[in-house]
Amino acid sequence: MQKLTFRGVSMQAKKFTGFAFTTIFLLTANSLSAQEVSGLDIMKLVDDLQRQSNDSSFNKMQLSSCKFGTKDRRIICADKPRVKALESVVKSYGPNLEDTKNITITLEPASERGIGMLSFNYDDPAKENETWLYLSALGRVKRIATGDSDEDTEPASLFGSEFTTEDTETGKISDYTYRILEDTLVAGRSVWKIEAIPGKERSKKTRYSRQIHYIDKERYVALRSELYDRYNKEVKRLIASRVELVNGNWVARSLTMMNLITNRLSNMALVEINTGLDIDDDFLTQ
Repeated sequence: MQKLTFRGVSMQAKKFTGFAFTTIFLLTANSLSAQEVSGLDIMKLVDDLQRQSNDSSFNKMQLSSCKFGTKDRRIICADKPRVKALESVVKSYGPNLEDTKNITITLEPASERGIGMLSFNYDDPAKENETWLYLSALGRVKRIATGDSDEDTEPASLFGSEFTTEDTETGKISDYTYRILEDTLVAGRSVWKIEAIPGKERSKKTRYSRQIHYIDKERYVALRSELYDRYNKEVKRLIASRVELVNGNWVARSLTMMNLITNRLSNMALVEINTGLDIDDDFLTQ
């Protein structure tokens, strides 16, 4: 077995095959396709598959941020990108593995090396998600706001990027109502265009009045998401690309979050993915 080390934490990689999971996925997806599916059914499956693809995983990522513009109808960086190298460990918990714990640590630039973020995401709407920031230079841990915080606090930026803690949360599917608006195409692929509206309690905590998701009908990955503020203005747009089959799971190896107010974007690229690891629970604590 391959041995991996994440900042002094030893993890034994289990022999992993995606065959069984792929079979279950195909059976579930086919059963949805064979009946009149609801937006809730689709989004539940998307969330389940996302968590399962991340469970017991160790990833290396590159986070790049810049001011953006357009050239020849293409989106480009208008200034030199700020680039950070990150490592993360994710593990699922709970009877149905619907809760997740995730720790992400900065490797580069050297001035930010060791800064870490620990997040607990709960599927239960009654439990608030939790996030802590570790400031290595000060040796201090600080709890920060999430998408579950009250309406007077803003969700925190993820390492100074256009992604926020709310943007990266999983679970809480039942906090929204869903409606399939139409069948359409994104990047030549057939998708469902699904509107998500937060319920009464969720609307007090989220920055978004509604979200529009474009879900790949074959791979159950959100290829694009549009996020609207309380004035029904699109303020952010998430684009997923480089969707690849990794150990039986469809994974978007590139996620680009565009802030349409500041004209800044951040790209999260998955450089290395390792799944099916034995992760010590003590590692995912404060």
